[in-house]
Amino acid sequence: MLDSLLALGGLVLLRDSVEWEGRSLLKALVKKSALCGEQVHILGCEVSEEEFREGFDSDINNRLVYHDFFRDPLNWSETGEALPGGPLGALRAMCKRTDLGPVTIALDSLSWLLLHLPCATLCQTLHAVSHQDSCPLGDGSPVGKVHVLGLLHEELHGPGPMGALSSLAQTEVTLGGTMGQASARILCRRPRQHPTDQTQWFSILPDFSLDLQAGPSIESQPHSDPHIPPVDPTAHLTFNLHLSKKEREARDSLTLPFQFSSEK
Repeated sequence: MLDSLLALGGLVLLRDSVEWEGRSLLKALVKKSALCGEQVHILGCEVSEEEFREGFDSDINNRLVYHDFFRDPLNWSETGEALPGGPLGALRAMCKRTDLGPVTIALDSLSWLLLHLPCATLCQTLHAVSHQDSCPLGDGSPVGKVHVLGLLHEELHGPGPMGALSSLAQTEVTLGGTMGQASARILCRRPRQHPTDQTQWFSILPDFSLDLQAGPSIESQPHSDPHIPPVDPTAHLTFNLHLSKKEREARDSLTLPFQFSSEK
């Protein structure tokens, strides 16, 4: 399921935490998109371009279009390199595409955008960008799928913004794990279909390839100590759960008020 996220299209939230970071998974999905021949745009706000590109080979790096909002997010230097309108302007510019091929847009990170931009404006822009494939070009030609990958540090945001973004997302990937092994809980929502909820275990290789794995073996999972006696749930009840032989005979011989018999 994790390796087929890019086939679904729409907005994909990668929800990470301090314990389980999500940038490695974001880079793994970016690499997969580039290898599939898609156009890949990176909105870099949280780490430098050099740090984001680190670990990719030259072939992958040459396929990435990097929009750098890390060095000068407010364009104070006025070098003329930044797009007008900042990160939102860059996203809106991607809405005016004239090509037909599939596109992947990686937001590193969506949390940075949410902390610096009005939530309503950001949500409207994300909706417009992620639904381009449902709007044909002016000549009626269909547009290829648009995948928007948003890295979201959920511990930084309250329930309001998180709920708004969740309502926009077609797929939510919540990172976690146990025993040192990473997992992704994948919630997919599709029109006229029941949501699906699956857990995928994985690891990220040094070259940011995605390695799907089985879950932790039974032997490695915590288990009960055989030397500790099991707890009897009926030990301290104030009533009996079973009838004795005499009580059962008395119950069977009892005539109920609504029961017809020759004695009545």
